[in-house]
Amino acid sequence: MSLKEKDDMDHEGWMKRKDLTPVESTFLVALIWMDKRLRIVDYLELLENLYYKVNLQMPKSHTEQYDLDNKFWYWYPLYALGSFSTLAYVVAAVSGALLGFYYAPAQTGDPSTAYNSITFIMTDLQFGFMLRSIHRWSAQVMVAAVFLHMLRVYFTGAYKEPRELNWLLGIVLISLTMVFGYTGYLLPWDQLAFWAGQIGVEMSLSIPLAGEWVAQLLFGGFTLNQATLQRMYIIHVFLLPFVVTALIAIHIGIVWVQGIAEPH
Repeated sequence: MSLKEKDDMDHEGWMKRKDLTPVESTFLVALIWMDKRLRIVDYLELLENLYYKVNLQMPKSHTEQYDLDNKFWYWYPLYALGSFSTLAYVVAAVSGALLGFYYAPAQTGDPSTAYNSITFIMTDLQFGFMLRSIHRWSAQVMVAAVFLHMLRVYFTGAYKEPRELNWLLGIVLISLTMVFGYTGYLLPWDQLAFWAGQIGVEMSLSIPLAGEWVAQLLFGGFTLNQATLQRMYIIHVFLLPFVVTALIAIHIGIVWVQGIAEPH
């Protein structure tokens, strides 16, 4: 976009030569007035050029390249796994946000607060049992869908050039999905959560050289305590949602630009 002043144009004379309706005339008068002050048309042209560049999906999909129409229709359900996992993530995020209104992590000197809040949600809160079940099952469906999605990408060769960057991003996403599930598993702070957390501590301690540092960072020590639950809560609620949402947006954006890699 040039910073030079535009040449003056007789807009009024141009509009008189056109057979415009009152609505069109009003719109053009408003647009001309705005453009003289804010250069609206230049920005609209930039957005138009960006739109056409983004929609140049290269390379073309296999079906488009060889004009195969619907000959691969039996593969199509496997190509919905990415969208299905994204939908499951949205359901888990919304239901988790609603659960957050009633869930409370451990208070000072009372680590049973988390368990009591889960008990309240499951037994006393109206539709609480259904809400937690939706959150739990959508999370499990997301894990399964992401895993199957990665298998489909691998066995159809969709990870190859030029899509190797998106494959690596997918590996990061499935890893964060596992962390999402693990941190959420510990939040009820029941017997299952306790022993799952103890396994996590032992796994951290088994890391060569940095094991003790990792255990103290993630679990607040070498045994489970109130700091462990606080860390899991912060990771699950305040860290992972923003990171995973941003990476999913980038992942989908790359697919949009590159197109779908269909089976060869």
